[in-house]
Amino acid sequence: MADIHQPCLVLDLDRLNQNIVTIKRGLAPNLTLRLVDKSLPCLPLLAHIGKTFPDRHFMTFHLPVTAAVLNEFPDATAILGKPMPVADVRLALKKGGILAKAKNAPQRIAWLIDTDDRLAAYGALANELGIDLRFCFEVDVGLHRGGYHNGEALTRALQLLKQYPRLHCQGIMAYEAHINHIPAIFGGPKKALAKTKALFQEFAACLGPDQRAILNLGGSSTALLYDSAIAANDVSMGSAFVLPTDFDVPSLAKLAPAIFIATPVLKVVDPLVPGLDDKTWIMQKLGLFPKRGCFLYGGKWMAEAVYPFGMKPDKTMGYSTNQQFMRLPASATIKPDDFAFLRPTQSEFVLQQFSSIAVYSDGKIIDRWQTLPFS
Repeated sequence: MADIHQPCLVLDLDRLNQNIVTIKRGLAPNLTLRLVDKSLPCLPLLAHIGKTFPDRHFMTFHLPVTAAVLNEFPDATAILGKPMPVADVRLALKKGGILAKAKNAPQRIAWLIDTDDRLAAYGALANELGIDLRFCFEVDVGLHRGGYHNGEALTRALQLLKQYPRLHCQGIMAYEAHINHIPAIFGGPKKALAKTKALFQEFAACLGPDQRAILNLGGSSTALLYDSAIAANDVSMGSAFVLPTDFDVPSLAKLAPAIFIATPVLKVVDPLVPGLDDKTWIMQKLGLFPKRGCFLYGGKWMAEAVYPFGMKPDKTMGYSTNQQFMRLPASATIKPDDFAFLRPTQSEFVLQQFSSIAVYSDGKIIDRWQTLPFS
C-alpha cells in the first residue's frame, strides 16, 4: 500500500471532489462559504477546497492554526469561532507574537465578543496596543453555549461599543448544532430551524448598516438547510467535506465519507479471555466474547470500524492505543499485514493525531498532505 506500513489517514480525493460539487450546488446563492480550519487542519486540503470556494474566508479556533492559515493565504480573512482570552490575544499580536508575523493580521481577523466584560477587555487591549481591532458579537440562537441572549442585550452592547473607538463591529456569529437533535415530541428539527431563523433575524436587525459585513450562521450539519430568505450572508462548513460519522444527518445525506484511518492488522487470533483461559468458552457461549479476533497497529481512536465488515471493539478486552483488540465475525478472512479501516467520528483533532494524509484517487495513493500541528 504505497509503502505505508503504519497507521495513517487516507483521504479519498474522488469522494471529496464529489462532496465539494454537492455542497456547492446545495448552498443558497446569497451565502458566502466560510471554511472551518479546525475541522480541516491541513493547508493543502484547505487550498484544494478553495479552488471551488475562492473567497478565502475562514472560521478559526486556535491561534497557531490561525497564524498558519493567514500566512499560507495572504488574501484570507478569518473570524474566531470562540472567544479568545484577552491575554492570549495580547501575546499573539504583540511584537514577535505568532500573529504579528502575518501581514496585516489585525485587519484580517474578526475576534469574537460574547459578553460586555469581554467587550471592555478587548477595548482596553486595543488602546494598550494602539491598534484597531475588528470583532463579531456571538449571539445565542438556541444552542445556549454562550453569547448575547436577545436583541435587547445586543442593543445595549452596541451602545457600550461607543466607548471603545478602536473596536469595530463586523457583525454577528451564531451556531445552531442542536437543530438536528431536537426530538419530534418537542417539535423536531423543523421547529428548531424556524426558531433559529427568527432569533437570528432579531439579532441582525439590531446592527447598523456599517456593522453587517459578517452575518454568520450555520455549521456543517445545518448550513445546507437555509435558503435565500435567511437573514445571514455567511455560513461555516468544515467537517461536511470529509463527512465523519458525527455528521451522518439527513441534511448531508447526499455526501459520502471521504476520510479514513487505515491501520495494519498485526495478529489474527482465536482469542482467550486473559486469566480465564479454560472459561473462555462459557463467555463465548453467552455471546460475551468472540471466537475470532484481531489486534491492530495502534488504536483507541475517535473512530468507528468499517472494514473488515463486522469488526468492532470488545468490552472484555477494552481499548488500547498500542494494540487494539477487535472482535471479528467468524466469516472474516482478513490476515496479518492486511489493512483494517476505521471512519473518524470527527475530523477536528483526529486529523491532527497524524502528521500527514495519504491522498487516494483512482485506485492509488497520489500524494501526501501535511496536517497542521496542535501548536
